[in-house]
Amino acid sequence: MKQVEIISAEKAATLVKNSDTLLVGGFGMTGNPVHLLHALAETDVRDLTYIANNVGEVGLGGGRLLRNGQIKKAIGSFFTSNPEAVAAAQSGEIDFELIPQGSLAEAFRAGGAGIGGFYTPTAYGTVIAAGKETKEIDGKPYVFQKAIRGNVALIRAWKGDTAGNLQYRMTEQNFNKGMATAADLVIAEVEQIVPVGELDPNEIHTQGNYVDYLVEVHTTLEELGSSASIKGGAKKVSESRMNMAKRALQELKRGDLVNLGVGIPTLVADLITPEHGIILHTENGMLGVGPAPKEGGALDYPVNAGKIPVTALPGSSYFDSADSFAMIRGGHIDVAIMGGLQVDEAGNLANWAVPGKPLLGVGGAMDLASGAKRLIITMTHTSRNGAPKIVPACTLPLTAIGAVDIVITDKAVFEFIDGQLTLTELLGGATLEEVEMGVSAEFVKAFPLTMII
Repeated sequence: MKQVEIISAEKAATLVKNSDTLLVGGFGMTGNPVHLLHALAETDVRDLTYIANNVGEVGLGGGRLLRNGQIKKAIGSFFTSNPEAVAAAQSGEIDFELIPQGSLAEAFRAGGAGIGGFYTPTAYGTVIAAGKETKEIDGKPYVFQKAIRGNVALIRAWKGDTAGNLQYRMTEQNFNKGMATAADLVIAEVEQIVPVGELDPNEIHTQGNYVDYLVEVHTTLEELGSSASIKGGAKKVSESRMNMAKRALQELKRGDLVNLGVGIPTLVADLITPEHGIILHTENGMLGVGPAPKEGGALDYPVNAGKIPVTALPGSSYFDSADSFAMIRGGHIDVAIMGGLQVDEAGNLANWAVPGKPLLGVGGAMDLASGAKRLIITMTHTSRNGAPKIVPACTLPLTAIGAVDIVITDKAVFEFIDGQLTLTELLGGATLEEVEMGVSAEFVKAFPLTMII
């Protein structure tokens, strides 16, 4: 049986060279090889191409490399969680490339499988697809995404045996499993190294032939950043937001597999009871999401897509990000509930690019909007300055084309019936006049019009 060399984090850092393409596992700081990154931050290595979902948090993980000026280019799906990454991109200090989260995960899997790339429906018709090859297959448009490989992958697992076999814990698989296959040199940071034979072969997630070195280090709460405690993920709750969440819940039926976006949609999770029979999915690798714990953090619990600790219901399961997005793109998620910035008369959605801010945080929005069987948008009726959010044509960068089924605002419910934007309900005591004043799109009214206080 092959034996993998066990080294220190400091020794591992010396294996990364100037101008290397570096794959870094983790979703936020969950499953993040923070010790390897901090050791690398103590070296003189420069001009790295850093490929990960995000660039750590401020001063943590990849955030420390960024602060040191060691990153030349960042490739990922969600950089806005680190203000220093946003500032570096805006100033031109680093180059960057944004890839939808599901396409990013699949690109690692393709790179590790010797496949040059793949066609995906995600991002078609958006600025993300600009300059990329498109192709129609069976009457549906697709975008070509090139596979990704790296010189070095730094990943994090819960246990590793001396043959290099790895076992992940809860939602710590995320990008780690795919990245372990897609680099010339793979260094795995693990919580515990055990003798060969101690890991059940049925529970090995990454096989030892992918792994070159093991580093045993122990994670502390401080290294988990914002996910260290449930207290760091307090939700913004108001009567109008809860009303939208309650109305969205009415659209769900027993047995539905549902993905909840961040913001208002997360409030729906607090309303779901076992009696509803609804199964929640989170794109970072979990099916069967339960309510938030009263206390504790990512050392004790899985995290959701908002990087907030959650509980696991009986029958829940964990998997990596590539499998998670395969569920979404493959039409295995019944409903996605997402926030919105604009929805237009054609059912197009814009929800990922805030006006006046850099295009640095698409996350999984494009995959979900185009992949779920049904898309529900919850959003305030107008913007903070009173501008309509339901518009003739979206002026903000698109998330998905013709994907929206229903829009729930704090004043009304609109549905696309036979392709026509239709006002079906008034909410929160709003009058028809108030609703009409806050909408610039053309719409028809259902008859009779339902009024919900």
